[in-house]
Amino acid sequence: MTHPFFSSVTRISDLESRPFECRKLPHNDWATGDYVQCEVVGKPGPLYLVELPAGRMCQVFDGDQIIGAFGKRAATLEGAGDWERIGRDGSLHALTSAGLFGKATSVSPLLPPLMKLKYLGHAVRQDKVTMSQFCSTKETTQFDLPVVLLIGTSMSSGKTTSGRVIVHELKQRGLKVTAAKLTGAARYRDVLSLGDAGADHIFDFIDVGLPSTVCEPDEFRVALNQLLARIADTGADILVAEAGASPLEPYNGSVAMEMLKNNIEMLVLCASDPYAVMGVQHAFGREPDLVCGPAANTESAVDLVQKLCGVRALNLLRRSARAELNQLLEERLELLDRHMPLASSS
Repeated sequence: MTHPFFSSVTRISDLESRPFECRKLPHNDWATGDYVQCEVVGKPGPLYLVELPAGRMCQVFDGDQIIGAFGKRAATLEGAGDWERIGRDGSLHALTSAGLFGKATSVSPLLPPLMKLKYLGHAVRQDKVTMSQFCSTKETTQFDLPVVLLIGTSMSSGKTTSGRVIVHELKQRGLKVTAAKLTGAARYRDVLSLGDAGADHIFDFIDVGLPSTVCEPDEFRVALNQLLARIADTGADILVAEAGASPLEPYNGSVAMEMLKNNIEMLVLCASDPYAVMGVQHAFGREPDLVCGPAANTESAVDLVQKLCGVRALNLLRRSARAELNQLLEERLELLDRHMPLASSS
């Protein structure tokens, strides 16, 4: 018997600990969030990797089997895909290494070939096994935590890296910090890295049964309310939240911003270049409190952001920027006054 690899989208489930059957189901019974078993096909390449439930990466080869979940991806810089585009031959792709499965519809020519898969069947007990079955419903209450929200002009714009620095600096103040990735496509290592930076609790949309947040806005609102209820239960002082990709992309980032608008005490925009900062400012009519990422890589870039947009920009990878970051945190987050003084970053 072949023992499959369990991808990180299965981390909320009991599939590794309880038996299930692999059974082919008709296409009209398929849905987003279904757990499915697939066989790896084709010549292995750089993307023939599986992110395991603990976040570790594992190489796979032709003939190996993987448990993942049907979903959709709409990445601007890498690729897009949709489980609903899977044909009768059952051929599909790993849209992310975390086990987001669907048929690739558009892939960047700069990206190595995606992992090719063949549908073997659904994980079935009495009925098909889905992500939502492992998500208990919590009573939602008014969410009142202050939020540092990181948004981007695209994927790979520096949001997670900036978030790690901010989490670290807040922990230096003795704050209890929860960190979350609110939108995006399945990938556990991003949110794990926020935990490595010191966050007391970490969450993402997987925890509420979404393999990605490319879904109907109403479905996302329900899921985000559940996620915020879980975050509120942690007793944190503050939430550092990342909206994956860009709020303008179909990941419901704009919905997340709208739902949190009364809680956002500090808005951080991670941008690919200074001109992209202008685009996001124009689209949302809100000036960010700080610009980070490649748009702040050099002094020239920082000066151009200030000239074009009138916004402070910092390269948070430089230790010399930490004092200015902490000053900004003090200005925006009144709760810092109740905690220990800033540690010296000089």
